[in-house]
Amino acid sequence: MTVIAIEEHYWDRELAETYSGVEGTRPGKMMDRLFAFDGERIEDMDRAGIDISVLSHGAPGAQKLSGEDALPLTMRVNDKLMEAVGRSGGRFAGLAALPMGRPEEAAAELERCVAMGMKGAMLFPSAQGAFLDDPRFLPVFERAEALDVPLYIHPALPHPKVTEAYFQDYMADYPMIARPAWGYTVETGTVAIRMVLSGLFDRHPGLKIILGHLGESIPFQMWRIDSALARAGQKPIRFREVFNRNFWVTTSGFFSTPALRCALDELGPDRVMFSVDWPFVSDSKPAVDWLRDALLEEDLRRRIFGETARALLRL
Repeated sequence: MTVIAIEEHYWDRELAETYSGVEGTRPGKMMDRLFAFDGERIEDMDRAGIDISVLSHGAPGAQKLSGEDALPLTMRVNDKLMEAVGRSGGRFAGLAALPMGRPEEAAAELERCVAMGMKGAMLFPSAQGAFLDDPRFLPVFERAEALDVPLYIHPALPHPKVTEAYFQDYMADYPMIARPAWGYTVETGTVAIRMVLSGLFDRHPGLKIILGHLGESIPFQMWRIDSALARAGQKPIRFREVFNRNFWVTTSGFFSTPALRCALDELGPDRVMFSVDWPFVSDSKPAVDWLRDALLEEDLRRRIFGETARALLRL
Protein backbone atom coordinates (compact mmCIF):
# COMPACT_ATOMS: atom_id res chain seq x y z
CA MET A 1 0.00 0.00 0.00
CA THR A 2 1.58 3.27 -1.15
CA VAL A 3 1.48 6.00 1.51
CA ILE A 4 1.62 9.58 0.20
CA ALA A 5 1.59 12.54 2.61
CA ILE A 6 0.71 15.72 0.76
CA GLU A 7 0.91 18.56 3.29
CA GLU A 8 4.45 18.37 4.62
CA HIS A 9 6.34 21.59 5.17
CA TYR A 10 9.75 23.17 4.86
CA TRP A 11 11.21 26.66 5.08
CA ASP A 12 13.68 28.38 2.77
CA ARG A 13 16.31 30.38 4.66
CA GLU A 14 16.52 33.21 2.17
CA LEU A 15 12.76 33.71 2.20
CA ALA A 16 12.54 33.35 5.98
CA GLU A 17 15.10 36.12 6.43
CA THR A 18 12.76 38.54 4.67
CA TYR A 19 10.10 37.93 7.35
CA SER A 20 11.95 38.96 10.48
CA GLY A 21 9.75 38.48 13.53
CA VAL A 22 6.87 36.61 11.85
CA GLU A 23 5.70 33.09 12.44
CA GLY A 24 8.13 30.48 11.23
CA THR A 25 11.39 32.27 12.04
CA ARG A 26 11.66 31.30 15.72
CA PRO A 27 14.81 29.27 16.50
CA GLY A 28 14.43 25.77 17.85
CA LYS A 29 14.12 22.12 16.86
CA MET A 30 11.05 22.68 14.70
CA MET A 31 12.84 25.32 12.64
CA ASP A 32 15.86 23.05 12.29
CA ARG A 33 13.54 20.42 10.85
CA LEU A 34 11.84 22.92 8.53
CA PHE A 35 15.14 24.08 7.09
CA ALA A 36 16.39 20.53 6.35
CA PHE A 37 15.32 18.24 3.53
CA ASP A 38 17.24 15.22 4.75
CA GLY A 39 18.11 13.75 8.16
CA GLU A 40 15.13 13.66 10.51
CA ARG A 41 12.62 14.21 7.70
CA ILE A 42 13.59 11.02 5.87
CA GLU A 43 14.03 9.11 9.15
CA ASP A 44 10.50 10.11 10.18
CA MET A 45 9.10 8.99 6.81
CA ASP A 46 10.89 5.63 7.03
CA ARG A 47 9.77 5.03 10.60
CA ALA A 48 6.16 5.79 9.70
CA GLY A 49 6.12 3.95 6.38
CA ILE A 50 5.55 7.03 4.20
CA ASP A 51 6.69 6.51 0.62
CA ILE A 52 6.32 10.06 -0.74
CA SER A 53 6.09 13.45 0.97
CA VAL A 54 4.73 16.37 -1.05
CA LEU A 55 6.65 19.37 0.27
CA SER A 56 5.37 22.92 0.42
CA HIS A 57 6.66 26.13 1.95
CA GLY A 58 5.13 27.02 5.31
CA ALA A 59 3.02 30.12 5.84
CA PRO A 60 3.13 32.81 4.61
CA GLY A 61 5.21 31.45 1.75
CA ALA A 62 5.89 34.12 -0.85
CA GLN A 63 2.53 35.85 -0.44
CA LYS A 64 3.82 38.80 1.57
CA LEU A 65 6.20 39.71 -1.23
CA SER A 66 5.09 42.52 -3.53
CA GLY A 67 8.17 44.40 -4.75
CA GLU A 68 10.17 43.89 -7.92
CA ASP A 69 12.27 41.26 -6.16
CA ALA A 70 9.21 39.11 -5.41
CA LEU A 71 9.41 36.97 -8.53
CA PRO A 72 13.21 36.46 -8.60
CA LEU A 73 13.21 35.48 -4.91
CA THR A 74 10.26 33.10 -5.36
CA MET A 75 11.94 31.51 -8.38
CA ARG A 76 15.07 30.84 -6.32
CA VAL A 77 12.92 29.30 -3.58
CA ASN A 78 11.17 27.01 -6.05
CA ASP A 79 14.39 26.06 -7.81
CA LYS A 80 15.93 24.95 -4.52
CA LEU A 81 12.86 22.87 -3.72
CA MET A 82 13.07 21.14 -7.10
CA GLU A 83 16.74 20.43 -6.51
CA ALA A 84 15.79 18.68 -3.26
CA VAL A 85 13.02 16.77 -5.06
CA GLY A 86 15.54 15.63 -7.67
CA ARG A 87 18.03 14.45 -5.01
CA SER A 88 15.39 12.49 -3.11
CA GLY A 89 15.20 9.50 -5.40
CA GLY A 90 11.43 9.74 -5.68
CA ARG A 91 10.74 10.32 -1.98
CA PHE A 92 9.71 13.97 -2.44
CA ALA A 93 7.38 15.90 -4.72
CA GLY A 94 6.77 19.65 -4.56
CA LEU A 95 4.09 22.33 -4.50
CA ALA A 96 5.26 25.72 -5.72
CA ALA A 97 5.36 28.95 -3.75
CA LEU A 98 3.79 31.85 -5.64
CA PRO A 99 4.22 35.64 -5.28
CA MET A 100 0.47 36.27 -5.12
CA GLY A 101 1.04 39.99 -4.54
CA ARG A 102 1.91 40.08 -8.25
CA PRO A 103 -0.75 37.81 -9.78
CA GLU A 104 0.39 37.84 -13.42
CA GLU A 105 3.91 36.92 -12.36
CA ALA A 106 2.51 34.30 -9.98
CA ALA A 107 0.60 32.68 -12.85
CA ALA A 108 3.73 32.59 -14.98
CA GLU A 109 5.73 31.10 -12.10
CA LEU A 110 3.10 28.40 -11.61
CA GLU A 111 3.46 27.42 -15.27
CA ARG A 112 7.26 27.40 -15.02
CA CYS A 113 7.16 25.22 -11.91
CA VAL A 114 4.70 22.73 -13.40
CA ALA A 115 6.97 22.45 -16.44
CA MET A 116 9.81 21.60 -14.01
CA GLY A 117 7.71 18.84 -12.45
CA MET A 118 5.91 20.47 -9.54
CA LYS A 119 2.44 19.15 -8.81
CA GLY A 120 0.58 22.41 -8.13
CA ALA A 121 1.01 25.26 -5.66
CA MET A 122 0.48 26.14 -2.01
CA LEU A 123 -1.55 29.29 -1.36
CA PHE A 124 -2.67 31.07 1.80
CA PRO A 125 -5.99 32.84 2.47
CA SER A 126 -4.93 36.40 1.67
CA ALA A 127 -2.25 38.42 -0.06
CA GLN A 128 -1.61 42.16 0.14
CA GLY A 129 -4.73 42.66 2.25
CA ALA A 130 -7.11 40.89 -0.14
CA PHE A 131 -8.69 37.46 0.21
CA LEU A 132 -8.20 34.91 -2.56
CA ASP A 133 -11.70 35.48 -3.96
CA ASP A 134 -10.63 38.98 -5.05
CA PRO A 135 -10.72 39.28 -8.87
CA ARG A 136 -7.09 40.40 -8.93
CA PHE A 137 -6.03 36.77 -8.37
CA LEU A 138 -7.94 35.37 -11.35
CA PRO A 139 -4.81 34.96 -13.50
CA VAL A 140 -3.50 32.33 -11.08
CA PHE A 141 -6.77 30.40 -10.99
CA GLU A 142 -7.12 30.57 -14.77
CA ARG A 143 -3.60 29.21 -15.22
CA ALA A 144 -4.10 26.43 -12.66
CA GLU A 145 -7.25 25.29 -14.46
CA ALA A 146 -5.49 25.38 -17.82
CA LEU A 147 -2.55 23.39 -16.45
CA ASP A 148 -4.93 20.99 -14.64
CA VAL A 149 -3.03 21.20 -11.35
CA PRO A 150 -4.48 21.66 -7.85
CA LEU A 151 -3.97 24.63 -5.54
CA TYR A 152 -3.67 23.83 -1.84
CA ILE A 153 -5.05 26.56 0.44
CA HIS A 154 -3.26 26.40 3.78
CA PRO A 155 -3.98 28.48 6.88
CA ALA A 156 -2.00 31.53 7.86
CA LEU A 157 -2.51 34.04 10.65
CA PRO A 158 -6.05 35.50 10.61
CA HIS A 159 -6.75 39.00 9.38
CA PRO A 160 -5.48 41.44 12.07
CA LYS A 161 -8.98 42.85 12.65
CA VAL A 162 -10.33 39.34 13.21
CA THR A 163 -7.54 38.58 15.67
CA GLU A 164 -8.22 41.78 17.58
CA ALA A 165 -11.99 41.33 17.71
CA TYR A 166 -12.22 37.61 18.43
CA PHE A 167 -9.00 36.31 19.94
CA GLN A 168 -6.94 39.09 21.52
CA ASP A 169 -8.51 38.75 25.00
CA TYR A 170 -7.27 35.18 25.38
CA MET A 171 -4.06 35.04 23.36
CA ALA A 172 -1.76 35.72 26.31
CA ASP A 173 -2.92 32.57 28.06
CA TYR A 174 -3.92 30.55 25.00
CA PRO A 175 -1.88 31.73 22.01
CA MET A 176 -2.99 28.77 19.88
CA ILE A 177 -6.61 29.99 19.93
CA ALA A 178 -5.85 32.33 17.01
CA ARG A 179 -3.82 29.64 15.28
CA PRO A 180 -4.59 25.89 14.89
CA ALA A 181 -7.08 25.69 17.77
CA TRP A 182 -9.61 27.90 15.96
CA GLY A 183 -8.31 30.96 14.11
CA TYR A 184 -6.72 29.04 11.24
CA THR A 185 -9.92 27.09 10.61
CA VAL A 186 -12.12 30.20 10.66
CA GLU A 187 -9.84 32.10 8.29
CA THR A 188 -9.28 29.33 5.77
CA GLY A 189 -12.79 27.90 5.84
CA THR A 190 -14.26 31.38 5.37
CA VAL A 191 -12.05 32.05 2.36
CA ALA A 192 -13.06 28.72 0.80
CA ILE A 193 -16.73 29.64 1.22
CA ARG A 194 -16.09 33.11 -0.22
CA MET A 195 -14.48 31.52 -3.27
CA VAL A 196 -17.63 29.50 -3.92
CA LEU A 197 -19.90 32.52 -3.39
CA SER A 198 -17.79 34.63 -5.75
CA GLY A 199 -18.77 32.46 -8.72
CA LEU A 200 -15.14 31.48 -9.34
CA PHE A 201 -16.01 27.84 -9.93
CA ASP A 202 -18.87 28.69 -12.26
CA ARG A 203 -16.38 30.49 -14.47
CA HIS A 204 -13.68 27.86 -13.94
CA PRO A 205 -15.41 24.53 -13.32
CA GLY A 206 -12.17 22.59 -13.77
CA LEU A 207 -10.32 24.40 -10.98
CA LYS A 208 -9.09 22.02 -8.26
CA ILE A 209 -8.65 23.16 -4.66
CA ILE A 210 -7.31 21.21 -1.68
CA LEU A 211 -8.01 22.08 1.97
CA GLY A 212 -6.17 20.55 4.90
CA HIS A 213 -7.38 19.65 8.38
CA LEU A 214 -10.30 17.61 7.04
CA GLY A 215 -11.75 20.59 5.20
CA GLU A 216 -11.48 23.28 7.88
CA SER A 217 -14.83 22.18 9.45
CA ILE A 218 -16.81 22.68 6.23
CA PRO A 219 -17.82 18.99 5.89
CA PHE A 220 -19.37 19.09 9.37
CA GLN A 221 -21.23 22.29 8.46
CA MET A 222 -22.09 21.22 4.90
CA TRP A 223 -25.81 20.57 5.32
CA ARG A 224 -26.42 23.81 7.20
CA ILE A 225 -24.33 25.95 4.83
CA ASP A 226 -26.02 24.48 1.77
CA SER A 227 -29.50 24.73 3.29
CA ALA A 228 -29.13 28.29 4.53
CA LEU A 229 -27.70 29.57 1.26
CA ALA A 230 -30.63 28.00 -0.62
CA ARG A 231 -33.26 30.01 1.30
CA ALA A 232 -35.48 32.40 -0.63
CA GLY A 233 -34.42 35.99 -1.24
CA GLN A 234 -30.80 35.22 -2.13
CA LYS A 235 -28.82 34.81 -5.31
CA PRO A 236 -29.06 31.15 -6.38
CA ILE A 237 -26.07 29.05 -5.34
CA ARG A 238 -25.40 25.31 -5.41
CA PHE A 239 -22.88 25.25 -2.59
CA ARG A 240 -22.71 21.51 -1.94
CA GLU A 241 -22.55 20.70 -5.64
CA VAL A 242 -19.72 23.15 -6.26
CA PHE A 243 -17.74 22.22 -3.17
CA ASN A 244 -18.01 18.49 -3.80
CA ARG A 245 -16.92 18.96 -7.40
CA ASN A 246 -13.99 21.34 -6.94
CA PHE A 247 -12.55 20.59 -3.49
CA TRP A 248 -10.52 17.82 -1.92
CA VAL A 249 -9.50 17.62 1.75
CA THR A 250 -6.64 16.02 3.66
CA THR A 251 -6.13 14.62 7.15
CA SER A 252 -3.28 17.02 7.97
CA GLY A 253 -3.03 17.56 11.72
CA PHE A 254 -6.49 16.03 12.27
CA PHE A 255 -6.50 12.35 13.19
CA SER A 256 -10.06 11.79 14.42
CA THR A 257 -12.01 8.81 13.11
CA PRO A 258 -15.46 10.41 13.66
CA ALA A 259 -14.30 13.54 11.81
CA LEU A 260 -12.87 11.39 9.02
CA ARG A 261 -16.17 9.55 8.72
CA CYS A 262 -18.03 12.85 8.47
CA ALA A 263 -15.76 14.07 5.68
CA LEU A 264 -16.13 10.79 3.78
CA ASP A 265 -19.90 10.78 4.18
CA GLU A 266 -20.27 14.38 3.04
CA LEU A 267 -17.67 14.51 0.28
CA GLY A 268 -17.36 10.93 -0.96
CA PRO A 269 -14.57 8.32 -0.97
CA ASP A 270 -12.38 10.01 -3.59
CA ARG A 271 -12.17 13.44 -1.96
CA VAL A 272 -10.14 12.65 1.18
CA MET A 273 -6.36 12.20 1.18
CA PHE A 274 -3.76 11.40 3.80
CA SER A 275 -1.43 14.03 5.23
CA VAL A 276 0.55 14.53 8.43
CA ASP A 277 1.49 18.26 8.62
CA TRP A 278 5.12 17.50 9.50
CA PRO A 279 6.99 18.96 11.37
CA PHE A 280 4.17 20.88 13.07
CA VAL A 281 2.98 17.36 13.86
CA SER A 282 6.35 16.12 15.06
CA ASP A 283 5.94 12.35 14.56
CA SER A 284 4.28 10.85 11.48
CA LYS A 285 3.97 7.28 12.74
CA PRO A 286 0.92 7.82 14.99
CA ALA A 287 -0.88 9.43 12.04
CA VAL A 288 -0.14 6.49 9.77
CA ASP A 289 -1.02 3.99 12.51
CA TRP A 290 -4.32 5.80 13.15
CA LEU A 291 -5.45 5.48 9.53
CA ARG A 292 -4.23 1.88 9.27
CA ASP A 293 -6.22 0.98 12.40
CA ALA A 294 -9.37 2.92 11.48
CA LEU A 295 -12.41 0.76 10.74
CA LEU A 296 -12.33 1.32 6.98
CA GLU A 297 -12.73 -0.99 4.03
CA GLU A 298 -9.36 -1.90 2.55
CA ASP A 299 -10.12 -0.28 -0.82
CA LEU A 300 -11.12 2.97 0.88
CA ARG A 301 -7.97 2.97 3.01
CA ARG A 302 -5.86 2.54 -0.14
CA ARG A 303 -7.57 5.52 -1.76
CA ILE A 304 -7.00 7.77 1.25
CA PHE A 305 -3.42 6.67 1.80
CA GLY A 306 -2.26 7.25 -1.74
CA GLU A 307 -4.38 6.36 -4.73
CA THR A 308 -6.43 9.57 -4.80
CA ALA A 309 -3.34 11.75 -4.34
CA ARG A 310 -1.47 9.82 -7.01
CA ALA A 311 -4.25 10.49 -9.50
CA LEU A 312 -4.90 14.13 -8.52
CA LEU A 313 -1.23 15.14 -8.48
CA ARG A 314 -0.20 12.73 -11.25
CA LEU A 315 2.56 11.27 -9.10
